[in-house]
Amino acid sequence: MSSLRETLRKKIEEHRPRTTRLVKEFGDVEVGKVTIAQAIGGARGVRCLVTDVSYLDPYEGIRFRGKTIPETFEALPKVPGSDYPWVEAFFYFLMTGEVPTVAETMEVVEEFQQKRGIPQCVIDVLRAMPRDSHPMAMFSAAITSMQRESIFVKRYNEGMSKMIYWEPMLEDVMNLMAKLPTIAAYIYRMKYKGDVHIPENPDLDLGGNFAHMMGFPKPYDDVARMYFILHSDHESGNVSAHTTHLVASALSDAYYALSAGINGLAGPLHGLANQEVLSWTMKFMDKLGGQEPTEELVKKALWDTLNSGQVIPGYGHAVLRKTDPRYASQREFCLKNLPDYPLFKVVSMIYKVAPGVLEEQGKAKNPWPNVDAQSGVIQWYYGLTEWDFYTVLFGVGRALGVLTNITWDRALGYALERPKSLTTAMLEKTAGIS
Repeated sequence: MSSLRETLRKKIEEHRPRTTRLVKEFGDVEVGKVTIAQAIGGARGVRCLVTDVSYLDPYEGIRFRGKTIPETFEALPKVPGSDYPWVEAFFYFLMTGEVPTVAETMEVVEEFQQKRGIPQCVIDVLRAMPRDSHPMAMFSAAITSMQRESIFVKRYNEGMSKMIYWEPMLEDVMNLMAKLPTIAAYIYRMKYKGDVHIPENPDLDLGGNFAHMMGFPKPYDDVARMYFILHSDHESGNVSAHTTHLVASALSDAYYALSAGINGLAGPLHGLANQEVLSWTMKFMDKLGGQEPTEELVKKALWDTLNSGQVIPGYGHAVLRKTDPRYASQREFCLKNLPDYPLFKVVSMIYKVAPGVLEEQGKAKNPWPNVDAQSGVIQWYYGLTEWDFYTVLFGVGRALGVLTNITWDRALGYALERPKSLTTAMLEKTAGIS
């Protein structure tokens, strides 16, 4: 048994009594009250989900297993010659909460290398779809097409104890996570690169092999590692994480659950936002007419945007009340690797000016940039200019977190999710409206 499986088994056995005790001895303790605005407004801020994988603090940002983004990058073992960790090491960390050794990391690297080839049925499904299908539709279909391989379904149909549901779920998760970058690269080369494919390099890690199969030279392997880690998880309440959890709560396997989460990620209010931000930024750059993006010019252009009734995309966040640390991490990369790139210079000046403009306007709860304000610029710089593919990149990264979460959902025996609904008339009665 691999180190990851042994460590995860130990962690699960230690954690189960904590969950059992909370339900048995403290199940009636209230953790919050729901308002009518929350009931109508998408349950925003309602504390009714549990995850130990990540937590989003309004002022500190995302923490993965208790570590901030800088702490995570610092703690994990790095790929030789790279500034960034193995994605496989991060996966181990998300699953177990422990920073793996290089030896433990290499176990996951080698297992993913063995599993990353995609079955013919995936290729058949992708090639049967119209070539103008959105790449996220292709990505979702490819994931669902592999459902026939689910080990969880096979073991469940044979009959097994609920206490070990997590074991075949983990096998499905490992199989999926290994294949997702290969599927993404296949879709990209088929749609945008004349259907000319690059064979995998059996010696490379997940990030390195993805860059290789996409056809991008170094340091795009580091871009991939950074991007996948930064986009991996964001608590349980965002659409892709919550949808994956919701579907898995019905004991649907990892393939069904992840495909559903990917469909949610494809929405303009979620993962598709990075594409929209880049489009807006490039139009904004065109309005400058080649002029140097000075503070005065950018400030005027931002006010023109707001006064026309438009928003500044990439600014604001449902939870955060500071600059998104994921934005800050990507900005650090840009300052080191592409400081003079014109598009980055525009983004950088917007970052300098926009918060003050938004604070002066007084409508934004959070005038600071989120992850989407920066991510597309890096992809464009390195040659990935097909921005409708960006959400697929997001999907590969997001899988790391949501697949970890549903493995732990199985391990701790979380219930079928089934909230209660109210009618509008009931809400009016509660509010005292006659």
